[in-house]
Amino acid sequence: MRFAAARTSDSILTLFDMDRPDKHLKRISKLLSLVLRHKPQRLNLRLDKNGWMEVDMLLQAINRSGLSVDMELLDKVVAENDKQRFAFNEDKSKIRANQGHSVDVDVELKPAAPPKYLYHGTVAKFLDAIRETGLKKMSRQHVHLSATPETATKVGSRRGKPFILTIDAEQMAKDGYVFYLSTNGVWLTDEVPVRYIAFQFLVH
Repeated sequence: MRFAAARTSDSILTLFDMDRPDKHLKRISKLLSLVLRHKPQRLNLRLDKNGWMEVDMLLQAINRSGLSVDMELLDKVVAENDKQRFAFNEDKSKIRANQGHSVDVDVELKPAAPPKYLYHGTVAKFLDAIRETGLKKMSRQHVHLSATPETATKVGSRRGKPFILTIDAEQMAKDGYVFYLSTNGVWLTDEVPVRYIAFQFLVH
């Protein structure tokens, strides 16, 4: 088994398994999420005001870190990411994350009318706080909501046994709350007050 060592600017060592393409792609995707959504400085890079990064600069930085990635592989990661987290511009000279940023960028979201209900996947340890204050965006720019219970279940399952909350999105919109729909199908809003949340859990 062969490994390539990649060092970030913070001298954190990451091992990339070069003999397992699926695992390799997943690690690249995680690195892109880190750099394009949260910490571009890890590779001594910067996002522009709309969250874009020059593809050439990104590839050069990744390769300087010790991980071999070319345009063909980057294109594959973007196309095959199961949540479609990333997008190129029209000529593929720039790349950005579709949503989920903790850094201050404007990804040019347009307001959209939500369906009657949206869903949020969570786990038991967060329920008391949600009952008290509703859903807050915390370190992210928006609260993330799902269009279906199935998608919310996948989201909640990342942290344990999922509890699926039902959000009265239609009433929220009538009351003046603004919703956005990201390119990859995630519904976004600034907050969800408790009064719009149904706690009759859809437990999967």
